[in-house]
Amino acid sequence: MINFPSIVQSFPYFCGIIHQTKIKMKKIGIISLVSTLLIGFQLTAQQEPQLIEKQNMTLTSDLMTPEVLWSFGRVSDPQASPDGKTILFGVSYYSIEQNKGNRELYTVNVAGGEPNRLTKTPKSEFNAIWRPDGKKIGFLTSESGSVQLWEMNPDGSDKKQISAIEGGITGFKYAPDQTKVLFTKEVVLENKFAALYKDLPLATGRLMNDLMYRHWDEWVDTYSHVFIAEYDGHALSNEMDIMEGQPYQSPLKPFGGIEQIAWTPDSKAVAYTCKKLSGKKASLSTNSDIYLFDLGSKFTTNLTQGMMGFDVAPSFSPDGNYMAWESMERDGYESDKNRLFLLDLKTGKKTDATEKFDQNVGDITWTPDSKNIFFMSDWHGSFQIYQYNLSKATIDQVTKGVQDYHAITQAGKLLVTTKQTMSFPTELFTIDPKTGASTQLTFTNKDLTAQLAMGKTEERWMKTFDGEDMQVFVIYPPHFDPDKKYPAILYCKGGPQGPLSHDFHYRWNYQIMAANGYIIVAPARRGVSGFGQAWQEQISGDYHGKSMQDYLTAIDELSKEPFVDSERLGAIGASAGGYAVYYLAGHHDGRFKAFIAHDGIFNEEAQYLETEEMWFENWDKGGPYWDKKNKIAQEAYAHSPHKFVDKWDTPILIIHGEKDYRVVFTQGMTAF
Repeated sequence: MINFPSIVQSFPYFCGIIHQTKIKMKKIGIISLVSTLLIGFQLTAQQEPQLIEKQNMTLTSDLMTPEVLWSFGRVSDPQASPDGKTILFGVSYYSIEQNKGNRELYTVNVAGGEPNRLTKTPKSEFNAIWRPDGKKIGFLTSESGSVQLWEMNPDGSDKKQISAIEGGITGFKYAPDQTKVLFTKEVVLENKFAALYKDLPLATGRLMNDLMYRHWDEWVDTYSHVFIAEYDGHALSNEMDIMEGQPYQSPLKPFGGIEQIAWTPDSKAVAYTCKKLSGKKASLSTNSDIYLFDLGSKFTTNLTQGMMGFDVAPSFSPDGNYMAWESMERDGYESDKNRLFLLDLKTGKKTDATEKFDQNVGDITWTPDSKNIFFMSDWHGSFQIYQYNLSKATIDQVTKGVQDYHAITQAGKLLVTTKQTMSFPTELFTIDPKTGASTQLTFTNKDLTAQLAMGKTEERWMKTFDGEDMQVFVIYPPHFDPDKKYPAILYCKGGPQGPLSHDFHYRWNYQIMAANGYIIVAPARRGVSGFGQAWQEQISGDYHGKSMQDYLTAIDELSKEPFVDSERLGAIGASAGGYAVYYLAGHHDGRFKAFIAHDGIFNEEAQYLETEEMWFENWDKGGPYWDKKNKIAQEAYAHSPHKFVDKWDTPILIIHGEKDYRVVFTQGMTAF
């Protein structure tokens, strides 16, 4: 048997309120952990907040442990100064003892050198950007109570609070002319339960009269709105809600940020992303649009009228002639091809710049001369940087290699980006856009990684049951000995769409699994992005079909290796990957000796009724289970994992978060 504690020891700090029960029924042993995320929760009022920062650790072993994983500094959000000479960025550290994280701000010269620490407080500083004149850095922090806009000098001195907005703010951007600031904040439009029943001030009930009453991990009782305020270099004043009274969100929840809102270069208008639908209509549609609010006339124009899918992240060319944005074509399909679109602001002409480019686009960045756009795209398991030339209408790949690049910022003639791999936590790198050559800029985790032995990662290509080529990543244990036999774990990716790439993940970290003596098998099965839209779309309506065959192909092929112990195989996965685990538990023909299902879909019929984003269920399952005339839906629900529990004969570890409103925790409880 595979030892459960060895598999699970990467999860203890992901699992919060843990209830552990072990039962034996027939030949099935199941451990159930009903959990909530702890990281990020505030300390109790009785505890004094303590500074969380880098620990100087001397390891007693060169193998990854949970404590080591949570000790890495997490580098993010590089921002080039207006003169292109300095990069502003953040680093987050986490404390298991305090049960929270803290983010501090740094700068580093583009030419290299030691970073300069700007902040040192027990409160996180985030959303940090340069003021357009480069003389100040603006950032958000809750140091004064609620989250407000603060500023400091580029060397970290002279910190001052700039805003005093009731309830706090969630994001901001300076106007290019520096006379105004846009910010986002949560507004209350409907009465909460306590307001409706004032004689019951301690009531915790909620009154629901439509769908989308909760989303991802929070109850929706406020709306994120865009505000514009005057800015005199010292304080904000005369703030105006440009979405006043509208029951809509900008940026889009749950993952949208300030990148979904942009100033025009002349500071006369603001473009914002919004899905102007509510309730049931909002739950059924992905049709968001880009709206332009003119500060002079106070008039709002829908710039993407008639475009029916996700339209997000407007970005204006520095010369003000174009707006670029990310666009999906089909309403209801959240994993449609993410295209680079251009709007000629003089003629109104819209152009799909990636019509012949069978890949997704993200992180759009204009060059200062407005002639080119850099963007990210995943292809064959790596995120690379590409360049679109407006005059030639051509796309060129800038970078190559085995890594994930993210978050581009232009620094003079160079690009600065973040880089990570399966065995290398995120650091900042410069990129020469002409050659693609990269140079490491920060070394935040060098002291830790130098003490660790990382398992080798290997790319393989396998033939599927129907003759297709499938990429499979194999991660070996540190100090791998080909003359020994090792247990192997099949990693079932969630999503089900999206990339399987060189991500240094802090929840499902390949290296921490491999460090416990396992060979990890991670197939880019049907549904994974980065192999063309046709490959990705084969999973919709067919969770139980080709993708399951792909999983079995991967584990069967690797099991032929002499160093794999075919009698000690396991399978793990989260969300849609958890569905795969539950499904394989009833269809594995004795291959596996243990399973882990994390926030997995167990009962598809219940999932249709419990989840919040109905567009996803309608697209990926074909529609509701009661529509007997819908062949796709009937086939999908006929293969719900709960219908095959009579074939379960292998132990399953079930992990499920109580704050998961996408795949509700009752899925885990019913599986248990």
